[in-house]
Amino acid sequence: MKTGLRVQLSVMMFFQFFIWGAWYSMIAVFMSKNGMEKLTHWPFTVNPIAAIVAPFFVGLIADRYFNTEKVLGTLHILGGLFMFFTPSMAGNPVAFILLLLAYNICYMPTMSLANTICFHKMNDQEKQFPGIRVFGTIGWIVAGLIISFVLVKFVTPGLKAEETALPLYMTAVASILLGLYSFTLPTTPPPAAGKKVSARSIIGIDAFKQLGSPSFYIFLLSSFLICIPLSAYYTYTQQFLEQGNFPNISATQTLGQASETLFMLVMPFMFARLGIKWMLVAGMGAWVLRYALFALGAPELTSWMIFAGIALHGICYDFFFVTGQIYVDKKANVEIRGQAQGLIIFVTYGVGMLVGAQIAGMVYNSYLGNAKTLTLGQWQSFWWLPAIFAAGVLLFFIAIFKEKKLPVIGK
Repeated sequence: MKTGLRVQLSVMMFFQFFIWGAWYSMIAVFMSKNGMEKLTHWPFTVNPIAAIVAPFFVGLIADRYFNTEKVLGTLHILGGLFMFFTPSMAGNPVAFILLLLAYNICYMPTMSLANTICFHKMNDQEKQFPGIRVFGTIGWIVAGLIISFVLVKFVTPGLKAEETALPLYMTAVASILLGLYSFTLPTTPPPAAGKKVSARSIIGIDAFKQLGSPSFYIFLLSSFLICIPLSAYYTYTQQFLEQGNFPNISATQTLGQASETLFMLVMPFMFARLGIKWMLVAGMGAWVLRYALFALGAPELTSWMIFAGIALHGICYDFFFVTGQIYVDKKANVEIRGQAQGLIIFVTYGVGMLVGAQIAGMVYNSYLGNAKTLTLGQWQSFWWLPAIFAAGVLLFFIAIFKEKKLPVIGK
């Protein structure tokens, strides 16, 4: 791959995840500050609802009618406009959440579209993709550092930047800029242009059938199940850190993305040594350990345990989700790669995270009662639940999944 192309795609990935990290890592703190403490699971519910919609959009539009880079740009610009108006609705929870839904409906299809643009130009995904995708992780880190160490200089003394609307406005501006930049990306024509449109292809049944095998079905089911406990991390780590009086919440959470950067860079070597199955096992095992560390560290707010749990995000995310994206792309025919990436987002960030966010919200609110925050003992009990669930998924996957090598159908 030429250096200029690598730089273009790396910049795209940087901003793709910068704008996600800019709001996702602080929204619960902002909502709690604005009297919505019992509704903080809703941003993490509308996000997966949008992920469920995304494959329909990708299958109908991006794969058939318009160049991928143009669809990517248009969606980011629209999303930026929705996010710009979101903070003004903080006093109206329904309107606030609906605007977040509109933003996410624009954003979530761009996840698979960005991957499609990258994979379209690659001939060796497991070696080339991690080196580009790592810039997405760097983008998330930079967003968190800006919130904690730059935006905080513009807020009232005594407030955290996460408690204000500034990160949401930063998200809006960055989204619009990425939208404009997307129109300069390499031309990526619709791979299924001229093909007959059917409900089967729009909802991803074509991709599901082509990818179908016993090992793939187990992978898909495990991906869905592991996202249920995953939701608890994304939804409530912010409040957990805030109650523990950890400074610079957004920056603290970037420890996870820093480790993600490291493990992204070693992924090509780990593929050769571990194989597909044990890469996925390592990712799921890290989820179990993370929640166990949170639970054990909660009563005394043992900092090293909590920091270590956050830092495990590199293995959690890279070894399961990025490995899964590469696995799916390698199995998919070139004509359905967009659908295939949409399918895995549908199952994970869509259905899995939707179910997980609602379950996490019900459990959290049952502990919360009429209080404003959980006690440290309640946090310990809360974190043990996803640890036990993730351990069950891990044992199921180890026992049933058999495919050990990356397939080569997509070549």
